[in-house]
Amino acid sequence: MTKLSVNVNKIATIRNARGGDVPNVVQVAIDCERFGAEGITIHPRPDERHITTKDVYDLKKVVTTEFNIEGYPDERFMQLIKENKPTQATLVPDGPNVLTSNAGWDTVKYKDKLTKICQELSEMGVRSAIFVDTHLDNIRGAKAVGVDRIELYTGPYADNYEADRDVAIKDYIAAAELANELGLEINAGHDLSLENLAFFKQSIPHLEEVSIGHALIADALYLGLEETVKRYKNLLK
Repeated sequence: MTKLSVNVNKIATIRNARGGDVPNVVQVAIDCERFGAEGITIHPRPDERHITTKDVYDLKKVVTTEFNIEGYPDERFMQLIKENKPTQATLVPDGPNVLTSNAGWDTVKYKDKLTKICQELSEMGVRSAIFVDTHLDNIRGAKAVGVDRIELYTGPYADNYEADRDVAIKDYIAAAELANELGLEINAGHDLSLENLAFFKQSIPHLEEVSIGHALIADALYLGLEETVKRYKNLLK
């Protein structure tokens, strides 16, 4: 069964809009695990517009499932990884001014940089993952840098799902098949939802984990957090 990692960035966004500690990010993470999530994902951006540096350390103390920290691998990010030793570090190519991760790595162009970082993560005992699109050269490049997993950027799939889901999924199937042949484990994330998740899961072989935040938290406003986590998990069986 594919694991569900809940991205709690949006909880921090709501908290930060008002100040104080409501809603409490740590408690929401604990509850997500209690309701069945197999992981917690955060993206601590330098401007702390959602997850703060303090949140990273506070969550490290309580997360009992897989702890996934994603971000651009600058010096600050790598220090957070070194000091908190999450289960997984997911490397994204976007800089601090990007609203949300919206593209994968050019693994050929940044081969040397990514190789060095993946080696550092391996030495820390942290599983490495890199955000990639479905271009097959970038899948091959991911293998070349020595990463443990890829995370398929599913924004284009979500954008095109309603128009023609078979067309939307086609390149992802090819990318996943190649990744599996190369011995790369596969994660996925970005704009996956209750509407499009089941078809993605059914179509992509060897899918280890999905990271879902925005849609899941939005659904929880209507369904409640416990019911929402259960619904997402049911789609991943």
